[in-house]
Amino acid sequence: MKFDTKNIDKKVLLNLFKNMLKSRMIEEKMIVLLRQGKVSKWFSGIGQEAISTGVTLALENDEYILPMHRNLSVFTSRDIPLDRLFAQWQGKLEGFTKGRDRSFHFGSNEHHIVGMISHLGPQMGVACGIALSNKLKGKKKLCAVFTGDGGTSQGDFHESLNIASTWNLPVIFCIENNGYGLSTPVNEQYAIDNLADRGAGYNIDSYVVDGNNVVDVYNCIKDVSKKIRSNNKPVLIEFKTFRMKGHEEASGQAYIDPEILEEWANRDPIKHFEEFLLKSKYLNRKSLKLIKNDLENEIDSNWDKAKSYNETQFNEKVELKDVYKDFTPAMTHLDNTTNSGVRFVDAIKKGIDESMSKYDNLVIMGQDIAEYGGVFKVTEGLIDKYGKERVFNTPLCESAILSAAYGLSVGGYKSIVEMQFADFISSGFTAIVNLIAKSNYRWSQNSDIVVRMPCGGGVGAGPFHSQSNEVWFTKVPGLKVVYPSHPYEAKGLLNAAIEDPNPVMYFEHKYIYRTISEEIPEIYYTQELGKAKIRSIGSDVTIITYGLGVHWALDSIKSFKKDSIEIIDLNTLIPWDKELVFNSVKKTGKVLLLSEDTLINGFIGEISATISEEIFEYLDAPIVRVGSLDTPVPFSSNLERGFLSSSKLKEKLDKLVNY
Repeated sequence: MKFDTKNIDKKVLLNLFKNMLKSRMIEEKMIVLLRQGKVSKWFSGIGQEAISTGVTLALENDEYILPMHRNLSVFTSRDIPLDRLFAQWQGKLEGFTKGRDRSFHFGSNEHHIVGMISHLGPQMGVACGIALSNKLKGKKKLCAVFTGDGGTSQGDFHESLNIASTWNLPVIFCIENNGYGLSTPVNEQYAIDNLADRGAGYNIDSYVVDGNNVVDVYNCIKDVSKKIRSNNKPVLIEFKTFRMKGHEEASGQAYIDPEILEEWANRDPIKHFEEFLLKSKYLNRKSLKLIKNDLENEIDSNWDKAKSYNETQFNEKVELKDVYKDFTPAMTHLDNTTNSGVRFVDAIKKGIDESMSKYDNLVIMGQDIAEYGGVFKVTEGLIDKYGKERVFNTPLCESAILSAAYGLSVGGYKSIVEMQFADFISSGFTAIVNLIAKSNYRWSQNSDIVVRMPCGGGVGAGPFHSQSNEVWFTKVPGLKVVYPSHPYEAKGLLNAAIEDPNPVMYFEHKYIYRTISEEIPEIYYTQELGKAKIRSIGSDVTIITYGLGVHWALDSIKSFKKDSIEIIDLNTLIPWDKELVFNSVKKTGKVLLLSEDTLINGFIGEISATISEEIFEYLDAPIVRVGSLDTPVPFSSNLERGFLSSSKLKEKLDKLVNY
């Protein structure tokens, strides 16, 4: 193995060696501890240390790196305190996730590292978001993200390369090609010689580098970084290496040819570099021994320190509190100046406009939202006012865009992401429920994102453009779910959602866009999330609903005597206003729960269960649920009318009133 060191200082060479060795020695200790049952799991990067070390030390310390589960040296080369790292692996409070996640599933903004989630793919989009934040700030900084050969088969890989290329983002995409995706060899994963060749399809410069040669890795990253910082062009680099251990330590290596193992063992990156340093007189046997002794003492002392920390104790209040980032909404004082006849769609538009004026770090992105103004024209004219740097179209790649929104949050930006239709969110489901929702709980990183979701039926749009899929997200801790029914709340709740540093799924019913209008304040205002509203005061029956259901309910009570039926508009599903609901139910004794969603496992079932469990004694009749038919949403107007829960509402309400 040849090392081109002519442009590298001796100090740098020794630092490269020490960090590779440190990583190796930690891993060797962890494997022993794993077998002793003192750590839960280990994904070894033995044999791959040159890549993590070379990449990390070639970058500037304030440039973000997004590693995977075999990149220990990324963390150690950034001088993360070993006692905290070891505490992380023991599930202790002093770790980076307070015992809530393991191994490398954490980040540290202090060290400019964002750890992975197990789904692998979203990491690429996050890097795009961080790079975009650097670009928007005018910072000549780049971002490096790791993936494996297996990860290049995922859609997020291709979506992210497309975004980075289209938007000219300063990202280095690092592929660690170690021969296997878990146990699947490369010849069963892809049909090209070099994964780097995929860069050409996205007009991205690409390189193939010997991943076992730390100097080649370092030199490549140094050269590429200079270019990227000046031209904001992404780069794809494939590092050829080999995984010397099983997928995880417990999985073994029976599926690997022993001859291949021996071949790569002879190419050990640390062994070859050590021999080079000794031969070149950068090291001698005495100094080498001192280095190893110092590292061994550092590792052992920090392990003992971490071991001395107390076991993590369960505290229900703390666990629940940390699901969301602390946030106290500002009080809004309104004057009497109003705009009359403001449509629902215009209220949303005004909210976005006012929030973008208020927050210069707020961007909005989505399919066709710029010059075209979105398919519902909600964002029409915003690009003229705020420019392409804050209002921009996205490619058709929901998963990577949502991950990029998370990266923007890491970079200090707020973002609004428009799903063209709520139905399309399924393409970005992993990013929402596994990355964004869990982030604050895992490592105290907020996800300052509002996802706008045009939803609902009644417009003849068929099964792929008409779903009421709010329940997909009400089950996920870490998300807030908003679903307004009137223009006043549409604007106030949207502004509040944008203020809130937590991720908010904001549902907008398409049918209401241009059919409902009312007077709303002209100035900026917010409405607290989780506060329901009484739309009609009554004493005999409580209808609890949201979205278009509110208007169905208001229409349905016209044939009943005045003041007999109380209608509660939830406005927010997570959190929902239990106090107001309970007070109304205690007063009326009869409850009808109405939702446009299909009946089985709908959100109204949660409210029904809570009422039954906590205030059953106040009920004078069985709880009635009214939901849509348990089928996909049909296209034909006659079929859709029969499908929607509105077709059953009057009959169910009559029975309940007369019970």
